[in-house]
Amino acid sequence: MLYLITFLDNMKGFLATAVVIASLVPNAFAHYRWTSLILNGAATPEWQYVRPPGNVYSNSPVTDVSSRDFTCNTGSKPVAGVATVSAGSTIGFKLDQAIYHAGVINVYLGKAPSGSTAATWDGSGKSWFKVAQLSAVTNGGSSITFPSDNLTQYTFRIPSSVSAGDYLARIEHIALHGASSYPGAQFYISCAQLKITGGGGGNPPTVSIPGVYTGQEPGIKINIYYPIPATYVQPGPAVWSG
Repeated sequence: MLYLITFLDNMKGFLATAVVIASLVPNAFAHYRWTSLILNGAATPEWQYVRPPGNVYSNSPVTDVSSRDFTCNTGSKPVAGVATVSAGSTIGFKLDQAIYHAGVINVYLGKAPSGSTAATWDGSGKSWFKVAQLSAVTNGGSSITFPSDNLTQYTFRIPSSVSAGDYLARIEHIALHGASSYPGAQFYISCAQLKITGGGGGNPPTVSIPGVYTGQEPGIKINIYYPIPATYVQPGPAVWSG
């Protein structure tokens, strides 16, 4: 009888532990995700304006730069919300946890073509232009550091002369810890749905996503450990500041 009581007590402890572990599984196996917009200095609810991936509990990074998933993340789905923001204002993206891979950040805006809205456009076509980036810091080969380390959010300014209309804002953190061969770099991507008001007649040079990278760029295919890079070239076009 004593043996049975001890066994049952042990089973209770085991089951309690299993329940706790199960409750942590979604976060334990998830990489960091860009889940919220930052408007007027405050984070919006998760997935209100940001398109979620097909599985919101996981974010296996995109590594194929030619994949359709490279636009807004794997299985990304439109949401009902569209955030109204002014040209020239500062907005941002918030993460669900701090960035823990060495890497860099790019932010693109893409204008929805005629007949589409921010809530319906799939991001296809040559409509994207870069509006912000956070690169690596080098000093000739002695060290390389990444200002994006441990960030929980990233803010940027919408160019003042951008034309009014419906847009997707796309952010990517390019993790470079395993990028010495392709496809080794990991892209953590999200898109937010915007309606930009005001602005002007700016005409930025545009690219397609996918299509903006080949995967062979020196800022994507790189060994950041040895030999330490003397310089770092940020992938993608130059930032258009409007």
